Amino acid sequence: MKDFAALFTSLDQTTKITPKVAALAAYFRTAPEEDRLWTIALLSGRRPKRTVTTTRLREWAAERAGIPLWLFEEAYPVVGDLAETIALVLPPPTRTSTRSLTDWITTIRGLAARDEPDRRAEILAAWDSLPETERFVFNKLITGGFRMGVSAKLMTRALSQATDIPEPELAHRLMGDWTPETTSFQSLVLTRDPAADLSKPYPFYLAYGLEDPPDTLGPPADWQAEHKWDGIRGQLILRGGQHFVWSRGEELMTDRFPELAALRDFLPDGTVLDGELLAWDYNGAGDAPLPFNALQKRIGRKTVPKKLLSEAPVILRAYDLLEDGGTDLRDRPLSERRARLEALAAALPDTLPLRLSPTLTFDSWDALAQIRAKSREMGAEGIMLKRRASPYLAGRKKGDWWKWKVDPLTIDAVMIYAQAGHGRRANLFTDYTFAVWDGNELVPFTKAYSGLTDAEFRQITAWVRKNTLERFGPVRRVTPEHVFEIAFEGIQASPRHKSGVALRFPRMLRWRKDKPLQEANTLEDLKGMLEVYG
Repeated sequence: MKDFAALFTSLDQTTKITPKVAALAAYFRTAPEEDRLWTIALLSGRRPKRTVTTTRLREWAAERAGIPLWLFEEAYPVVGDLAETIALVLPPPTRTSTRSLTDWITTIRGLAARDEPDRRAEILAAWDSLPETERFVFNKLITGGFRMGVSAKLMTRALSQATDIPEPELAHRLMGDWTPETTSFQSLVLTRDPAADLSKPYPFYLAYGLEDPPDTLGPPADWQAEHKWDGIRGQLILRGGQHFVWSRGEELMTDRFPELAALRDFLPDGTVLDGELLAWDYNGAGDAPLPFNALQKRIGRKTVPKKLLSEAPVILRAYDLLEDGGTDLRDRPLSERRARLEALAAALPDTLPLRLSPTLTFDSWDALAQIRAKSREMGAEGIMLKRRASPYLAGRKKGDWWKWKVDPLTIDAVMIYAQAGHGRRANLFTDYTFAVWDGNELVPFTKAYSGLTDAEFRQITAWVRKNTLERFGPVRRVTPEHVFEIAFEGIQASPRHKSGVALRFPRMLRWRKDKPLQEANTLEDLKGMLEVYG
């Protein structure tokens, strides 16, 4: 644990990439293999489940520190981090420990099977044997809020330096449904096992938002354009007579989309498709995608009832072929991959849950802009631009793939509730509830917590503290006074909300200091948008 805590400190003390990678690479060269494996897991989102509630941790820390709980609760938002608050208030340890990272994680995972008195005794014993930095890391692990300021991409780069295994190959090996309990560092990282690769997806290629006008990209003929579909990014893998469906977040979703099993009988073994999972209207005009909220009903379900399968059938809107006949095509140009994808799809029956994402015909950037303007009518979020000569890379890269989204929908709304944020914003009110007018009444319809500058958040925080009307736990009802322009990507009917609507990806576009309260939008305006875009 001491070495891992030292690594954490090194990573926390710099924002520069090169020192972070160097520190990680040094750790990967010297740490025990099981600790290396857990470090890889932590940095790729495979954290141990929380086994003790934060309520109990706060109570036990206050008790051990000999301070009233209210004082601890007052200190928490000032520090801004629960793990750090606990580490700071506890008295110095009375003994030392040489246990490894893996030992401590095993202890944390084992707490799930213990009763509360045993959990408390185990936690207090841990706190009493760890110095401040190691306590802090231990608390991070047990609360499940572990962050090291290192992306999976940087971790893979460091591991490549430590092992001399090429970074793209490592990125592929680290994908998939593994945990430190189901594999070892030797088998996951150091040994290439063809059988283990059967279910593994490839690292996804991600696009940046287009920053400059598209005519800065050069001749239109160099680019392939297609709609940016509003679904779930996924890979369909057919290997060894089996099929697997993976999300971009490395979640295995095969059982959630049973329709795709039919493709196993028609696509050749050794096929990997990249595309968008969409709820699909087979009977509607034009054989078209359903709104995202239809697909959302299936997200999070391990099994899907027949009724939902009928109401929201799913297809894969394929736009890339990553593997063909077991051959990795990612280093081939997009133009070749697309041609092979089209040839593969041409032989498939129309009744299968697979549709190609059609490429768009345009001879000028102005012509493409006109197509983009009609994206929402097509059930799309905008346009994807991909250089025809581009390989399929790993992660988010600039230069060859861009997303050119349509401008968001917007509405002006009134802030009526405020709540403090988390982490470094724990002492600021950053989470707001917004309302629109329904006659003379303000009706809440959405929450948002991003889009403003730190200076604006500080200004609003000072105002909230002076204009609180009521408190409901951490939430404050404030004087209706400030209007904000709320941007969002979609709108849908929602019986769970008093307003009857729900927004997709709401955020604050700007603080409308120029707009009086009475000129905020109305519920009728929202419902009008629902009729057009819902």
